[in-house]
Amino acid sequence: MAAEQDPAGAVSHDPEGWYEQDFRKAQKQVCRLQARIVQATQAGRWNKVKALQHLLTHSHSGRLLAVVRVTENEGRKTPGVDGET
Repeated sequence: MAAEQDPAGAVSHDPEGWYEQDFRKAQKQVCRLQARIVQATQAGRWNKVKALQHLLTHSHSGRLLAVVRVTENEGRKTPGVDGET
């Protein structure tokens, strides 16, 4: 089941869509981008590093893995600096 988009372009919250995600593919894409960032850093290509970092942080794969990492973290129930869980 594909997620529908509202007129603003945001994806609707479709719970079945979460289980349809290809996490291995996302991990592979993120690792590839991270390797490219390392190579660009070693070569001193700082504009390329910045562009790749932007690509990683704004990519669907990067965000997907960030959500997985936060929600599966044992400390997810620990209050933050504001005292809220």
